[in-house]
Amino acid sequence: MAKKPNTVGGGAKTNHNGLHFEGRTDLLKALNVHPDFTVMGNQVFRDGTIVAYYFEKHNLYNGFLKPAGVDYKKILSKKLLPDGALLVGNTIYIIEKKYQAGSGSVDEKLQTCDFKRKQYIKLFASLDIKVEYYYVLNDWFNKLEYDDVFEYIQSVGCKYFIEELPFNEIGL
Repeated sequence: MAKKPNTVGGGAKTNHNGLHFEGRTDLLKALNVHPDFTVMGNQVFRDGTIVAYYFEKHNLYNGFLKPAGVDYKKILSKKLLPDGALLVGNTIYIIEKKYQAGSGSVDEKLQTCDFKRKQYIKLFASLDIKVEYYYVLNDWFNKLEYDDVFEYIQSVGCKYFIEELPFNEIGL
């Protein structure tokens, strides 16, 4: 029996399908083309004033936590690598992007938001920074079969968005 090609993502297709989706949902690019914002490096400006700092993956640790004196190894047993983290005032918005085009493991990953949010809360506690945990999902998830998962996500203090993240949801 011939092997069917993977056309839905996951496995070997994760990067191919995920990068395209992540490119469409790039927060810094969206901010930079918005007339009210300017982006320089990881800094977001509005009217010449820095209003936010953006970090991804390891840069959250190297570019923010470590310089702030936070050693994650003393707080967490494993480093968490967010797709995006936007610091606005004393709130950090952890943004996880999930792409799916068929049944697969992302379904179960959505149910980990409570644990990860609590881990981030521990990580930022010494800096007195509030944590918001958000998913940005592609339109595959816009189905009734995800209603229970979405209800759970909201019940544990997390949020989800389909295809876009409104700026007013991230303090901008």
